[in-house]
Amino acid sequence: MTDIASTKGGFSTAAGGDAPAQTRPNTRKVFVKTYGCQMNVYDSQRMGDALAGEGYEPTLVIEEADLVLLNTCHIREKAAEKIYSELGRIRDMKAERATRGLETRVAVAGCVAQAEGREIIARAPVVDLVIGPQTYHRLPQALARVSDGEKVVETDYAVEDKFAELPKSDRRQISGRGVTAFLTVQEGCDKFCTFCVVPYTRGAEVSRPFAQLIDEARRLAEAGVREVTLLGQNVNAWDGEDEAGRPIGLGGLLHRLADIPGLARLRYTTSHPRDMDGELVAAHRDLPGLMPYLHLPVQSGSDTILKAMNRKHTADEYLRLLDTIRAARPDIALSGDFIVGFPGESEADFEATMNLVRTVRYASAFTFKYSPRPGTPGAEMDGHLSEAVKDERLQALNALLRQHQTEFAQSLVGKRLSVLIEKPGRHPGQIAGRSPYLQPVVLPEEIGVIGDIVEATITSTGPNSLLAEGMTKPVAQFQSPQEAPTMRSVA
Repeated sequence: MTDIASTKGGFSTAAGGDAPAQTRPNTRKVFVKTYGCQMNVYDSQRMGDALAGEGYEPTLVIEEADLVLLNTCHIREKAAEKIYSELGRIRDMKAERATRGLETRVAVAGCVAQAEGREIIARAPVVDLVIGPQTYHRLPQALARVSDGEKVVETDYAVEDKFAELPKSDRRQISGRGVTAFLTVQEGCDKFCTFCVVPYTRGAEVSRPFAQLIDEARRLAEAGVREVTLLGQNVNAWDGEDEAGRPIGLGGLLHRLADIPGLARLRYTTSHPRDMDGELVAAHRDLPGLMPYLHLPVQSGSDTILKAMNRKHTADEYLRLLDTIRAARPDIALSGDFIVGFPGESEADFEATMNLVRTVRYASAFTFKYSPRPGTPGAEMDGHLSEAVKDERLQALNALLRQHQTEFAQSLVGKRLSVLIEKPGRHPGQIAGRSPYLQPVVLPEEIGVIGDIVEATITSTGPNSLLAEGMTKPVAQFQSPQEAPTMRSVA
């Protein structure tokens, strides 16, 4: 999945049951810090659900925490070292609390936990519990063992369905998280790209059952969620059986989710080009609530590098797929992932990436310098490039992508877009929302309230957001993809 910046401070899961927090016996506080991708954000929320029944309430102040939980990511270089550095600071905080007679438990979860296992406790004795991404539903039981004085490592792949074992989020928990939500539908990866650790930390591709997903989505909608983003390492590899036992793919699942009252917007990430089938492309054509914004990583524009990465598609196949998608949904905007400096990447290979970017004109993108991940084939390849070369190429690529992103944002000025209002603005008199293209939009507060989807005219662009004014009455969504504003990420 796409790597996102570590949450600054604490990401506090909205844990808690139906009873008000002040009436719950034996209430304890948990501080959760989330690193990495959107799926880790979802996992942190579900761990909060699991802890709620044990009397844990969230806190954003780490010094108040009876339990500190780091939910980690292993995608980026030196990910583990960053965690150990953080654990050093937590060790000092734990010692200070101990002088006041306060006990602090420390847990490490996520992909670093899965990759490092017992090594974490060996290097950082402050840690009481290490738990992997496939076993976090066992968190309460593991903490009970910690209370008995045991150092616990839970990184075996669970036989049981963790999602079936997790408690369901109640309405108060869901509402506290806002009007948008993540929903993990698929985990793991069978693609084995040579740069990637995901198959080793998240395991093989597994799809959650259809009925389970429909039930969770309904609960989200009933609690006021207006937009759901479906998550998976290869989300468009999801497959299952519908209520009649018929095979169904992600396109069919999106159709069923679009029928849930209250769910006005749907998104999904992260996709693999090899799993983008005709049914899913047709969903972009037929579903007004499926937002016209697609994250479809390519990684490189060079067939030589794509082959070395084991991507199993060519640059031309990727571009022809985009032509098909754009024919189905002309106003769609594209986002992508790119790795520069992969072993053996020549100047010609890098120029091929630049040419692909010039052809596609992405509205947004995530870029990375290649960093060898231990245990992956790429780490053992010949032809590793110097950091100086990788830095130079990354800067050139980012400059081109920023130009296209700016031009795309400017192309929206004067257009009317539907905007989902999500939160108060940073300044008095403002309210903030998201465009169909996932851009932050700042509007006058009289336009509507949180949860409304309004039509607003884009008046200008800022460094990281759009500014809008004016409105019609709140709308549920575009009337149809064909009636949506025609805005493309290509010239």
